[in-house]
Amino acid sequence: MTRHKWLVSVTLLLTMVVIIYGAFTRLTDAGLGCPDWPGCYGFLKVPEKPESIALAAEAFPDRPLEPHKAWNEMIHRYLAGTLGLLIAAIFISSFFSKVRQPRTLPTILLLLVICQAALGAWTVTMSLLPIVVLAHLLGGFTLYCLLALYWMQLSPGLRRAEPVLNTLKPLAVGAALIVMIQIGLGGWTAANYAALACIELPVCEAGWLSRLALDEAFDLHLGYSDYEYGVMSAEARQTVHVFHRIGAFITLGIVSWFAVRLYQRARTNVMQNFALAIGVVLLLQFILGLLNVVLHLPLVNAVAHNFVGANLLMLMIVVVYQLYRPVGKEA
Repeated sequence: MTRHKWLVSVTLLLTMVVIIYGAFTRLTDAGLGCPDWPGCYGFLKVPEKPESIALAAEAFPDRPLEPHKAWNEMIHRYLAGTLGLLIAAIFISSFFSKVRQPRTLPTILLLLVICQAALGAWTVTMSLLPIVVLAHLLGGFTLYCLLALYWMQLSPGLRRAEPVLNTLKPLAVGAALIVMIQIGLGGWTAANYAALACIELPVCEAGWLSRLALDEAFDLHLGYSDYEYGVMSAEARQTVHVFHRIGAFITLGIVSWFAVRLYQRARTNVMQNFALAIGVVLLLQFILGLLNVVLHLPLVNAVAHNFVGANLLMLMIVVVYQLYRPVGKEA
């Protein structure tokens, strides 16, 4: 493994950690554990000394310091900052490596991580505005997918031309889009604190259809000073949750169909293994979603649901890349 690919591999692993810890931070209600950015109550780390805590209380009288939440938030920022530095290193390495490396994706990755930093700041300064929280989540997932694609670019041995799979290209793109939409619905559900708006199966509590509030459910709700714990009505949260739950059944059907077709038609172990991985991850994600409802959103399960969703998207994007990318061509 070259040094450049080793750097990409480490960055990819750290991205996984950042996604997991970001979900943990959100699910422990620590997104505003530090009400300012990039520091915490005006300090580079969580205030601990009595005089520092007094200054923090004076600066933010409406948001008392909760050390455990503040540390959750700051650790996430430290990890994300390290990730940004590693992506900058990948960008520099791609241009100055002795062996010519693909440069398009490193450039996109650098721009994306800068945008992610801005979204991270706005998440705090806009007090968890749902559309910003959703954009930050999707940005993190996109970063993960693009890093995986870049790793694939550096592993040409994993790509094999299979003309027999050409007929699956439209289905692959459609399935990937379905996964993207479903993740967007999941992110909107989480950003609006609607994960427990429905706690009965298979869809929601009796009479849910008569309580749908489409206009409010997908409104941006601009103008509030604080979005922590949500600003939607119970009906709107139920509506968001119902759409995400219905989307889960649609995703299960379409993506599993694609995985079966891919496995049946593939002639190489690489593509068959991708098909199996998609099927396993899809089933795991569906089970985790059910457990979130049945067990009322246990922390470990909810974090896993977030991370497995990121991996399902990553696998779909990589498979689409495998199907469309001409063998031997690098960006």
